[in-house]
Amino acid sequence: MSTHLTQSAAWQALQRHAAIIANEHMRDVFAREPERFSQFSLRAGSLLLDYSKNRISSETIKLLVDLALARKVPEHRGAMFSGAKINTTESRAVMHVALRNRAEGRGLVRPMMVDGIDIMGDVLHALMRLREFSERVRDGSWTGSTGKPIKHIVNIGIGGSHLGPMFVADALKDYQRADLTLAFVSNPDRAQIDEVLGACDPAATLFVISSKTFTTAETMSNAAIARGWVAEALGEQAIARHFAAVSTNHHATTEFGIPADGVFPMWDWVGGRYSVCSGIGLPVILACGFDTFDAFLSGAHSMDLHFETAPLDQNMPVIMALLGVWYAEFFQAPASAILPYDHRLKLLPFHIQQVDMESNGKGTTVAGDPVETLAGPIIFGGGGSDSQHSFFQLLHQSPRLIPCDFVAALKTRRGTDASRDLLLANCFAQTEALMKGRASAELANIPEALRPHRSFSGNRPTNTILLDSLTPFALGQLVALYEHKVFVQGVIWGVNSFDQWGVELGKELAKSLEPSIAGQGLLAARDSSTAGLVAAYLEAKRRSV
Repeated sequence: MSTHLTQSAAWQALQRHAAIIANEHMRDVFAREPERFSQFSLRAGSLLLDYSKNRISSETIKLLVDLALARKVPEHRGAMFSGAKINTTESRAVMHVALRNRAEGRGLVRPMMVDGIDIMGDVLHALMRLREFSERVRDGSWTGSTGKPIKHIVNIGIGGSHLGPMFVADALKDYQRADLTLAFVSNPDRAQIDEVLGACDPAATLFVISSKTFTTAETMSNAAIARGWVAEALGEQAIARHFAAVSTNHHATTEFGIPADGVFPMWDWVGGRYSVCSGIGLPVILACGFDTFDAFLSGAHSMDLHFETAPLDQNMPVIMALLGVWYAEFFQAPASAILPYDHRLKLLPFHIQQVDMESNGKGTTVAGDPVETLAGPIIFGGGGSDSQHSFFQLLHQSPRLIPCDFVAALKTRRGTDASRDLLLANCFAQTEALMKGRASAELANIPEALRPHRSFSGNRPTNTILLDSLTPFALGQLVALYEHKVFVQGVIWGVNSFDQWGVELGKELAKSLEPSIAGQGLLAARDSSTAGLVAAYLEAKRRSV
């Protein structure tokens, strides 16, 4: 960028405007603007975004859009869709949108170019292979080594190879076949995989190992345990019928014993946290069927098109991104909460936490300068109903301002009933309570000494995202909505949202520490704390012998 973020005219205009907005209470604004919902809500496909309960005016949106234009959001968006290498530190394109690219009407699939080559042939071929493989498993023509049909699917991965597919599979659990179980293993603590294996029949279990490099320490540790479990029960020759992989390292998958028709590709233009629409979604496909996954991809593509073509002031991901910047920067909001009021969406906060914080949790701009502000907020959340009885207290009465996204489906495959009435009544009421608050004067029947404890400041911002129904299509839209929100914020802050060098140092140190942990290395070079912790562990191992 030619001008530093905080020195730009657009930024300084927002600073002046924030000083005015800070003195207004949303309770008064709603009284003054009875049509506020129609002014500050958007529909895109199956999603409705109500952002009227925000500390904004039409002038705020105009100034935020001016900031997006000053930071060249449309140009950066175009660069991503055109296959430019916007992941500059790794010299890679960022093309997760290609994974769900669809033909419009009766037309051809739009070309997606990387290094001058249309990658859609590879993408469509991979999808065809995923369909064929999953159908063989699901119809029983792919069996285990003893001829038993597959009844248990276990995904072994970590990070984006774990959180994304686990969230999507759980969200689409109502579409899962009843005679198939699906489990996810990520933790190198053996207790997790032992618990999963204890519920499986080796002769009817298929493992999916998801690791782009096939070298990820935690994943390969668990994969080795699974391999040994199968080999001990069924023999070495059984490995080929009980393992599939999503990886680029074909030499390693072959050495492991996985046949070529059970290995599915990844590409360096897809980051792990953006990979659920690729072969990383194989466990979802196996459990729910390819047609369900295909509808999920169509939903994501629908949001891609909306993001690419809608005007900035009518663009759902852009509006959400700008509101996030508004609070993080001009109201010093340290965090943002994601609150799904739907049991099937309970893992949404954990998936988006990785997408957001691993993408924009950066201290250096693309240009190599320190970031000028605190940039990305902390993302946390949980199921809305449960969270009402835990951390909502902080949301309502803490001095900290925490903007919230409330997410709910208006109906499910079971339709609506009294329980959903209760669920949505709580969802909508919480956004109202956060907005209105309760003044001390409204507590005339409460003893005066208690009124400060029973009053609420209100004026706390929320977005409400409503899905018409929790369908695969709507879920795809929701996933892509947050992906593009994160992208826009990264552009505004000037960071590379598509690398994650911050996770590498711990991995390197862990690797170098492994010999010492095993009692085979020296600790003299370590700091006294690390050396002391290792010594405590070695002593515990000695005593357990």
